[in-house]
Amino acid sequence: MLNEKMQNALNGQLNAELYSSYLYLSMNAYFKSVNLDGFANWMYYQAQEELTHAMKFYDFIIQRGGRVQLQQVEAPPTQWGSPLAAFEATLEHEQKVTGLINDLVEIATEERDHATLIFLQWFVSEQVEEEDNVGGVLEQLKLMGEAQGGLFMIDRELAKRRPSAGSEETGAD
Repeated sequence: MLNEKMQNALNGQLNAELYSSYLYLSMNAYFKSVNLDGFANWMYYQAQEELTHAMKFYDFIIQRGGRVQLQQVEAPPTQWGSPLAAFEATLEHEQKVTGLINDLVEIATEERDHATLIFLQWFVSEQVEEEDNVGGVLEQLKLMGEAQGGLFMIDRELAKRRPSAGSEETGAD
């Protein structure tokens, strides 16, 4: 059974994961609007992945006898100055989420909630992967500089992203 402090913290993370999905869906729309369909594809699948993360928190709260308390999801930005700016914002956001997950680990440790601590370990590892993936694209964009041909090469590469293992393809195209 979750205690109130842990339940509230997990509900907060559920909201943060839903916001992440909104943010990446907004970035998808931005990239579609500037005809960078590969970037849009990457963000579409990122939004789907974040929604899956939210549902993991949702299911865990219920499984532990807690109560899901859905909250208002803040509206994300809708414009970025460039693909580089969008991916800089993405890395910043993922670093923030890493901090939130780390905070949850601290609460679970303080509360001696070992089941939640074990559950959160997957997210700790996932955030390492998330920051690495975003950082890789960001570094390519920085290396590309002003070379527009490079932008289209990266766009073509990002178009290849497909759903993560365990999620279903829902038609990004």
